[in-house]
Formats: sequence, structure tokens, C-alpha cells
Amino acid sequence: MRQLVVIGNGMVGHRLVEAVRDRDTDGTWHITVLAEESRPAYDRVALSSYFDGACEEDLRLPDLVRRGGVDLRLGEPATAIDRAGRTVTTRTGAVVGYDALVLATGSSAFVPPVPGHDLPGCHVYRTLDDLDAITASARDARTGVVIGGGLLGLEAANALRLLGVRAHVVELAPWLMPAQIDEGGGALLGGLIAETGVTVHTGVGVEAVEAGADGRVARVRLGERELAADIVVFAVGIRPRDELARAAGLEVGPRGGVVVDEACRTLDEAIYAVGECAQAGGTVYGLIAPGNAMAEVVADRLLGGTAAFTGADTSTKLKLLGVDVASFGDAHGRTPGALEVVLNDAPGRRYAKLVVSDDARTLLGGVLVGDATAYAGLRPLVGRELPGDPLDLIAPGREGGGIGVGALPDDAQVCSCNAVTKGALVTAIHDGACDVAVLKGCTGAGTSCGSCVPMLKTLLAEAGVEQSRALCEHFEQSRAELVEIVTATGVATFSELIARYGRGRGCDVCKPAVASILASLNGGHILDGEQAALQDTNDHFLANIQRNGTYSVVPRIPGGEITPDKLIVIGEVARDFGLYTKITGGQRIDLLGARVEQLPAIWRRLVDAGFESGHAYGKSLRTVKSCVGSTWCRYGVQDSVGLAIELELRYRGLRAPHKIKAGVSGCARECAEARGKDIGVIATEKGWNLYVGGNGGFRPRHADLLVSDVDHDTLIRYIDRFLMFYVRTADRLQRTAAWIEAMDGGLDHLRAVVVDDALGIAADLEAAMARHVTGYADEWRGVLDDPDKLARFVSFANAPDVPDPTIAFETEREQPVPAGPVTLGMPVRRPHAEV
Repeated sequence: MRQLVVIGNGMVGHRLVEAVRDRDTDGTWHITVLAEESRPAYDRVALSSYFDGACEEDLRLPDLVRRGGVDLRLGEPATAIDRAGRTVTTRTGAVVGYDALVLATGSSAFVPPVPGHDLPGCHVYRTLDDLDAITASARDARTGVVIGGGLLGLEAANALRLLGVRAHVVELAPWLMPAQIDEGGGALLGGLIAETGVTVHTGVGVEAVEAGADGRVARVRLGERELAADIVVFAVGIRPRDELARAAGLEVGPRGGVVVDEACRTLDEAIYAVGECAQAGGTVYGLIAPGNAMAEVVADRLLGGTAAFTGADTSTKLKLLGVDVASFGDAHGRTPGALEVVLNDAPGRRYAKLVVSDDARTLLGGVLVGDATAYAGLRPLVGRELPGDPLDLIAPGREGGGIGVGALPDDAQVCSCNAVTKGALVTAIHDGACDVAVLKGCTGAGTSCGSCVPMLKTLLAEAGVEQSRALCEHFEQSRAELVEIVTATGVATFSELIARYGRGRGCDVCKPAVASILASLNGGHILDGEQAALQDTNDHFLANIQRNGTYSVVPRIPGGEITPDKLIVIGEVARDFGLYTKITGGQRIDLLGARVEQLPAIWRRLVDAGFESGHAYGKSLRTVKSCVGSTWCRYGVQDSVGLAIELELRYRGLRAPHKIKAGVSGCARECAEARGKDIGVIATEKGWNLYVGGNGGFRPRHADLLVSDVDHDTLIRYIDRFLMFYVRTADRLQRTAAWIEAMDGGLDHLRAVVVDDALGIAADLEAAMARHVTGYADEWRGVLDDPDKLARFVSFANAPDVPDPTIAFETEREQPVPAGPVTLGMPVRRPHAEV
């Protein structure tokens, strides 16, 4: 048996061992892996998820030792290579012989030699140990500075945000991520990043890091300016770990990196180098896809193959602080004669650029910022003839726009990380791969960065494979099936449900969905126990977050009816807390601009005055709009106000797959616009007409008539059944309109279930709604009566009495509004007490 020694246990070293084991069916090689870290190999691409709930076990790569033939020595790095004797000496003094040696030592973080770079409180962002050190420093920090505005720098800034530290990013180039995107994309990215609360400084370098009286980091000097800093993270770049190769006399490039040929072999025929420590074709690649490609080449060569590394796809698709960024091919247009097709849609918060050949027929590269949905279809076309007008490909709203998977040739790489072609995927599907999980398992596609997973789903769909309705990768069941499980078993917590019927720790798809199911069926306060950790940002603080990080306060005003005394209380609260006030389209009063630490005090006054939560933040009933009806209007034929109040009080707090809006009009003139609502009720001379499945938003839809001229009690029964049937059977984030459209049999089936009781479940649906009605309790009163729940309402976990300093206002039309330019931004998730 021949001896293979691999120095390094990162992602590429792990991939090499995996590739050799897959190919070496005869057991030719015994592999010894010398690892510097004491931890098993983990996914560095997903490193930032460590700050968003993932633990070390979640990041670990598959255990290859269990497959046999692998001796993994953790915490035992190599210290010397004896090329003549073909041995490697480790830190423990052990000497390991080899027939072939692979250097997979990766790279180290580069720290510029500015004064103060080694002060306590200075860190790099490279390993899990680094992340643990950053976490420890952040406990006593309020402000942090990240040096470097590339990929790692922005990930580090997001980590500081999640740790409750206000972050600054300093980048020497004129825009962020200069290696990946151009100036236009960088300008938009900088604006979008700034909206998250991260302050961006571009075109400026760091002169020094300075200490305070305690000897720790206190500030960063940028020329004549200074930034206060309790923690500094260097994310400037990487340097190949080539010191072992240098000491062994192997050739190293002028800027570092072990020089290798197309076989990834060094000048010593027994020694190879792969990944970030290798220089291939004059380039040191700092991405996972080229490293994986090198590992595959070496594995092939070790087993007698002739594979060659002639370069690699350096395309990237990322989500940084919630912003999609992608670049591929010749993103900077350096090819002679290249032309650029640019779509700069500032109001739409998207930037797209295609680089094409001088005849505009061949795609050379591109940049996408803000919306990267076109990436999966565009990246495989690099170097190929375009299927249409370049502008149509980045402006899908135009006639003929967009790219389908059918436009890709079979040899186009769908997964660049693992070099999987469309043809290989199609073959796997024809051979029986029936879902994304199986397709990933048998081809390796989608198992690294995951950006190609949407394309995998499209290929399966176009091949006629019925898609799984699984809620997410952690639950094989659909949302409706999970509802049935919870109903039948009485499971009351997410942890119990995933332990018995799922796998893993859950994600941001299944956690809020299960939280909604549990709240709908089991009741209880939304912030009780582990329920609190499942909520999204709005439910977490029982308020809607706004674009500048403040929150809205929306007390319930059933039917829009309010007494003068209550109206005065709302005015006094708005005045005393400096809030912006607006009458909403749902006949409520919106109070905007509240800081998170102000919410309990505001709601104390509102609750004491008789108000309760309006659930403007929840996937639940929002409002029941009404006209004045027969009480005041000369055309009204029924009491629309009374019915609207009754419906709103009956269904308040009902958790659902999506928000629910309703309306009651007192006559056919429809002043309450009831047919634009999920539930619309219109008065007739004989009773009430019930409409369902209407909504506004991106796909406005009029509601459909379900029943006509029913009396009051019948109307209530049908609405009870309709809502509970929707809660139990709709998919997550599916409005009633889309739910009915997707339903087998559509409105006719819905009418059969709700009106005719075709499934025999009407009594059960009514009983479930009755339990909700009797079990309702105001969520904000529950918070005010519970000190543990109140403790979560702080801007910064490590400084609970300090308001967020990034929030500022100016005055317009005699009211406070967010300071700065108006942007159309997604809400910012502020650091909070759970971090």
C-alpha cells in the first residue's frame, strides 16, 4: 500500500481526501492528514452563519475517517519536509513517510503593518478560533472598525452587527468589493450596506490603530479623521501559507504561492499543491471552486489519470448583509474590444451589467447587485453565444426577456464549485434522481455555495419530476402535513417537533412557519419559552421595523371606530414620544419612529387607555375595514360597522400562513373596498354576500363570491371554516388568493368544503376557531406583565440603556421623518437581546 500525506485539513484538503477515497476502489493509498487546527474540517464558506445561530457541528464537513484508510491527526501540523528521504516531521516530533505529498496549507489573513495592528482588541476573520475571539471582545464593545471592504470585510461587519456592535467598514479602493464588481455596482452596494446601519468609508486608508488608557484599541486614525473603536477586525486579504515549501527548496512565486504545473505538481514530482497555497498559471486562487478543481486533478493523477488544471471559474454569488451580489467571467471588461450593457435601476435597487464581445454576440462576464436571480442562467453562458438581446437578459420585464435552463448546452457548468454540467444533471435525473437532495447527493451540485440550487429545481421540473412539497431541508413534510401532526400529537414546541419528525437544528424557513402553526393551534404567548427564538424580526419585538431601524406602533381600532378620549391618548403618545402619525388605509392610526427601548413605555400608556395590539407586525389578521353603513349612510342596508368590529374582535391574533385583511361594506356601493380583501363582506337587502381570496400587493386580485344572501350566524360559521381551513392547509407565506388558485378544484372545491362540508371537517374547523376566540389574550399586555419579556426590548444587548446612535430624524410637514435621502429599502434587523 502506498502512503499519501496531506498537509492541511481545510475544505480543499478535505475535498482531496474525499476524491481519492471515491476513486481508489482497490485501496492503493493509505492517507495521513496532518491538521494544524484541533477541530475537524469545517465549511469556511458558511463561516458567518456562526454568528447567526449555527454551531461548530453544523459547519463540520463529512467525517472521512469512518470510511477507512485515513489517519487524521488533529492539532499536529507539519514542521518540515525532507524531500530526499520523502518524510514529513510534525510538531510532536513524529516522522511520517510518503510516496506522494500534497500541500493543502491554505492561506493566512494578511495584516498590514500599520502602527497598533497588534493591540489587544485587534483581530482577523479567518477561523472559528478567530470568531470566538471576536465574540469575546464584542461583549464589552460598542463600536467596531473593519479594515477591508471585500467579501470577508463585509461578512465581518455583519458579524459585529449581530453581536450588537455598531460597525464601520474602511476600504482603500473607491468602492466596496473592488475585486469582484465595478464602480456602478459598488456605488449601489455601498448605499444598500449603509442602509443596514453599517457606516462605509471608501477611498481612504488606515494610518494607525491607537490605544486608550487601558492599553486596548480605542480608535482608528484615517488621515485627519479618527473613528472610535472598541474592536478592530482586519480583513484586507490573504497570503499563501507556503513557508514549508520555501524551507524545502520548492519554487515559490514572487507574490507567494507554491508554483505548480497543469497536474498541480511542484518541481518535485512526488509533491503536489492545491488550493490557496498554490500558484497555478501565475495565479493564486482565493475561492473554493478552483481549489476543488485542483483537488480533483491531483486525485485523478494519483490514480493514474491525466487530468489537467488549466484555470477555473472565479464566479461568485453572495448575500452580504442581506444584499445579493454576483460577478462572473470578465466582470471588469478587460477583454480587448469588450462592450458593456448596463442596467442601473436605482429606484428598483438593482444594478446589472453584462460584458459582451465587440459584436455583442458572446457573453464575456457580468455584475449583478441587489437582484442576482439572473446569475444561475447567465454564468453558464460565459464564453458562449447569447440566446438573445443582452439587455433582455438583465431586464426580464421586457418582451422576450429572461433565460431558461433550456437555453444552456449540455456541457455548460451549472455548478461551478464542483464542476457539474447540465448534461450530468440531466443524466442523473433520467437515471432516477427524484428531488434536489438526491440530485445533490449523486452529482455534488449545490453542496458548496448553493447558488445553483434554483437551477436544480428547474431542471427537475422541466424533466417532469414532481417536486417535493417539503417545508425545507429540515422537514420532509409540507406545512399542511405539519399542521396535521401538531393537531394529532399535541406537540407544543419546535424542538420536540424537529426531534420527532425532522432533522438538524432548523432554519429561517421552518422556524417562523412552525412558530405560526404552534401559535395557531396551541395558543400561548408568541414570546413564551423557545417560541421567542423562532420569530422573525417583527414578531420578535411585536412591531414593524422601518427603513431607519425604528419601529411602528399600531393599536387596534376595530372597524375604525374610536372614542374621542382614545383619540386624545394616541395624540398625546405621539406628541410625547416624538412619533410620526398617519391614518392608514385600514382605518387605523400608525405611529412611526419608535426606538425599540421605547416600545414598552409607549404600549404601557396605550394599554392603560384600553388599546391592544393591532398585529401590524404579524402573519395574522390585520384589519377589518368598514364604511359607516346603515348607522349613518342613507344608502346603507346593514350595520357594516357593527359587523366589522365583531369580525375584528373575533379573529384578532389569529396566526396564519400570511397576513389577512378584511372589509365590510354596508351596501353594493362598496365604500370599504371589500372585494380587494382576503375576506370581503357586502350587505344586501336579504343579508350578506361573502367574498374570499382578494388582495392587493404585487398581484392585485378581486375576491370571488363564495355565498350570497346569508344571515349573520351562517356568515360567521362560513368565515370560521374558511379561515381555519386556510390556516391548516396553505403553504408558508401563501396569501389566500394564491392558496385558492393553487387548490385542486379551486373555488368550487373551497365552496364544497366550507359551505357543503364535503370533507366532514366543518365541526372540527368551527371548534378550532372557538378555541382561538376563547383563548385570545393581548400580546402587548402579556409583555408588560412579564419582566423576562420586557428585558428583550433593548437596542444593544451589551448596553441596554443606550439608544441606537444611528437613528436620526428631520422635520417634514411638521412631523419627524427619517433623516437622510429617501430610499426604498428592506427593513434592517437590529441587534437585540437574544444575540
